[in-house]
Amino acid sequence: MPHLSIIIPAYNEESRIGATLEGTFSYLDRQDYSCEVIVVNDGSTDLTAQKVIDFQPRSAGRLRLIENPGNRGKGYSVRNGMLKAEGEILLFFDADLATPTSEIEKVLKPLEAGRFDIVFGSRALDRSLIGTHQSAFRETIGRIGNLVQFIFTGLRFKDTQCGFKAFRREAARAIFPLQTIDGFGFDPEILFIGRKQGWRMLETPVRWNHVEGSKVHAIGTPLKALLEVMMIRWNNIKGKYER
Repeated sequence: MPHLSIIIPAYNEESRIGATLEGTFSYLDRQDYSCEVIVVNDGSTDLTAQKVIDFQPRSAGRLRLIENPGNRGKGYSVRNGMLKAEGEILLFFDADLATPTSEIEKVLKPLEAGRFDIVFGSRALDRSLIGTHQSAFRETIGRIGNLVQFIFTGLRFKDTQCGFKAFRREAARAIFPLQTIDGFGFDPEILFIGRKQGWRMLETPVRWNHVEGSKVHAIGTPLKALLEVMMIRWNNIKGKYER
């Protein structure tokens, strides 16, 4: 069993998945623990999958490619990878490396110490760590989204949407089978389930940079995510998060 599994959801990332894997394995090669990296290809129409396959000989057997049955969404991709990962600690992050691999230690150490079961990165706790900001419009939408999330879920975290979250294996195995949201609203859903199940959670500040070429539509994606957040409350009422 590898110590760390890294899950990278990818949709049409042909132009940067190679560099992302290069940076990820450059970091992992300097560590003293075993690992695996799983790229979940979400029905890409470009050469994303081929780029991953081309990189595999350089990974010493530590890189896997999982294919979704079509374009299913980021939430589906993360769940698919998490449920197939074999590590003691499972971490997912975005294919654009908006949070650099040097921040992995920040989420890994509290889990290894046994103090927490879920540790996730936050852009809001220390904004001095943000190198390149999103547009003012996107940041405003994000703050509104956090308020709506609190109203519907009661989650008091400052930033649930940062795509840099790590789980002890036991927590991941309990949470992800109950995840119902396939889109971007899955982040608050898995944290809601984690809180409901009583897992110890830590929000920690991480370095982050806005990267051009985002698949997130400035208006459509946040609106869809907000509707998905409303579904969390309904799902809870219907008992869908009961183990």
